Amino acid sequence: MEIPVRLRAIKNTRRRRQPMKAVVYEGPRQVSVKEVPDARIERPTDVLVRVTSANICGSDLHMYEGRTDFEPGRWFGHENLGQVVEVGDGVDKVQVGEYVVLPFNISCGHCKNCERQLTNYCLTAQPDPQMAGAAYGFADMGPYGGGQAELLRVPWGDFNCLRLGEDAEERQNDYVMLADIFPTGYHATEMAGVKPGDQTVIYGAGPVGLMAALSATIRGASKVMVVDRQPDRLRLAESIGAIAIDDSKTDPVQAVLEETMGLGADNGCECVGYQAHEPDGQERANLTMNRLVDSVRFTGTIGCVGVFVPQDPGASDDLAKQGKLAFDYGMFWFKGQHLGSGQAPVKKYNRQLRDLIAGGKAEPSFIVSHELPLSQAPEAYEHFDNRDDGWTKVVLHPTMAAAGS
Repeated sequence: MEIPVRLRAIKNTRRRRQPMKAVVYEGPRQVSVKEVPDARIERPTDVLVRVTSANICGSDLHMYEGRTDFEPGRWFGHENLGQVVEVGDGVDKVQVGEYVVLPFNISCGHCKNCERQLTNYCLTAQPDPQMAGAAYGFADMGPYGGGQAELLRVPWGDFNCLRLGEDAEERQNDYVMLADIFPTGYHATEMAGVKPGDQTVIYGAGPVGLMAALSATIRGASKVMVVDRQPDRLRLAESIGAIAIDDSKTDPVQAVLEETMGLGADNGCECVGYQAHEPDGQERANLTMNRLVDSVRFTGTIGCVGVFVPQDPGASDDLAKQGKLAFDYGMFWFKGQHLGSGQAPVKKYNRQLRDLIAGGKAEPSFIVSHELPLSQAPEAYEHFDNRDDGWTKVVLHPTMAAAGS
């Protein structure tokens, strides 16, 4: 049988791309774009994807800043979308030529946790028997290469690839958010139990916090309050109808109480993580969690998706160095609050969120500020890490030609 011309062209392009280029971690605050071993099919269930869009995530910054044990020489990228260029003999569903978006969770689909939709804690993909969960290009989550590269190997391809429709190529900036931050923001609101009519407070207006604000609105919250201090991020929160609270100008807890007749929000989302800090720059790992306890009403619920780690040698206090927080548990208990935490099981949500995008009900690309070729990743990391004004979300396009090339 003759291979269709379009698919044959894709396969020929694939054969010419060795080795590939990727965004390689060199050490704290230093990345480069250079050649690395070519991604390839290693098992019959693998899918090989030519990456066309890969986001820089706030979680990447933890590694970029040297605050994890991510090894120099590895490459980043867990928010990935692209076109299938090759499939293993054991792949039944995914086809060459299709556009797919990949959950940052690498999961097998058949272990005890995956069968319970807890693909964020897959027991098969994680090689360390003392751990659970795997991801592309991420510290302590397996040896897998990242997608800030020209090619990406996708294990258990039929399970992990979410196929996209005919509008995939032109709407990549929307669909690539399904790899992580849109489902993660939605997961925060799911754990917080956001219901129609609720008043919801979100700490952090980074990409995940803005996705939590969007998700709370989709779920029917009557009032969404977003706490941050970066003007560009707060403007984006206001653009989707949220109330922006600048914690460098006001006490955010008091602001939330004033917005809720003194009762506190019905629920809240933590979207900052262990590098939370005061407006003066002083790190306080417990800052947002304790503010949420104070901001959320009696019997309210908190969903925490901000990254916290078991150890943080670079922390500013001894407790935080051990991955521990001085948490206001007494008040949390006294108020009868509930807490959900952990990484998002992306596959639990990504299909329904894809259909919201396809149906015009959600446009998560409103946060995108820069689209850049892979070669400009080092400067993009620097600007994003500095929280420079206007650098709210960067999408890298490995297929995009650099300016002047």
